[in-house]
Amino acid sequence: MKRRKFTSEFKFKVVLEALGERYSIQELGRKYEIHPTQITTWKSQFLKNGQAVFDRPVKEAKSEAEEKEERMLKTIGQQKMEIDFLRKALS
Repeated sequence: MKRRKFTSEFKFKVVLEALGERYSIQELGRKYEIHPTQITTWKSQFLKNGQAVFDRPVKEAKSEAEEKEERMLKTIGQQKMEIDFLRKALS
């Protein structure tokens, strides 16, 4: 039997229903065909890590390729300005 993989959207949906307490964990397990222990695990993970949703995202460091591309574009722009200046000076 192959293991099922659940998307984060699906897990979020199930956890929100569990937090709403409209249905019991057992009822949600039957509804979504998931073991109630799994729902409880997802719920505790959400409650433990839920504050991370509101944390400011840390600006990711640029990769080496992005930095190289940025330097090249800057150089190209500078050379284009020099060429334009020289064309005007020679005219």
